[in-house]
Amino acid sequence: MPEPNPPTPGKSAIALRSSSLACLFLLVCLSASQALFAQEKNPYAGDAKIAKLGEYQFRLNCAFCHGLGARGGGRGPDLTRAKRHGSSDAEIFHNIHDGIAGTAMPAATNGGIGVGMSDEEIWQVVTYIRSLEVKAPAQPAGNAAHGKELFNGAAGCSTCHMIEGKGGKLGPGLTSVGASRSTEYLVESLRNPSRRLAQGIFEAMKEFPQEYVSVSVVTADGTKLSGVVLNEDQFTLQMLDAREQLHLFEKDKLRSLEKRRESAMPAYDQKALSDKDLQDLIAFLQTVGGQ
Repeated sequence: MPEPNPPTPGKSAIALRSSSLACLFLLVCLSASQALFAQEKNPYAGDAKIAKLGEYQFRLNCAFCHGLGARGGGRGPDLTRAKRHGSSDAEIFHNIHDGIAGTAMPAATNGGIGVGMSDEEIWQVVTYIRSLEVKAPAQPAGNAAHGKELFNGAAGCSTCHMIEGKGGKLGPGLTSVGASRSTEYLVESLRNPSRRLAQGIFEAMKEFPQEYVSVSVVTADGTKLSGVVLNEDQFTLQMLDAREQLHLFEKDKLRSLEKRRESAMPAYDQKALSDKDLQDLIAFLQTVGGQ
């Protein structure tokens, strides 16, 4: 005899199954939400031993960009000062874990920062960064008003650099540099602008800047142009010349192409900028960055 067909589940059974699946889905979402909420709080806050472990992780994964001691490097800002992209433990954690869109900061995963970091290791780094933070002085040393005059006048900074949408485009924007870089970094950038640039390393990732490498080209018709590299691949070069004109060249059609690991910015020695004027200029940058 043929076997009877299995009974078709009734509406009540189907509804029960649907309800069970919905509850299961809700529990999964709730667990994920609780896990996310749990990582919003630093489990190691104030722990000096964990901060020491965080220092090791920082040196391994972060110091290349942010410098030893987290006081800023050629690419990364000073992390002992005010942080532009959030200063709470949770915000710092997410900035490391997920990266920061539109910047050179990659996510802390394999193929991202260093060798890849676990959540526990990221919290260790957050604890280490917290242990280094210093309170900025209420009033920067130097005369910020005079520094502004120098920036827009005698020092000629605004010719190449932009602050709050005003100024030149040949160099990097400086609106937030005073808040993200140490005083020592700013001094060195003015006195010896090519030092960090010359020691830098090109990155394969496009989001890493060219660091304003100087470039000189001679076109097919003999025109000579100098400026800074904006973008480059195997076949083309995009550059901004000294007059802030944008050019795109096919490399094989150029007579010559020369790149130098030197800054187009002049070195401001004692003759060009006294120590007092330098202090005033930095005070202006720190005042702008702190607003």
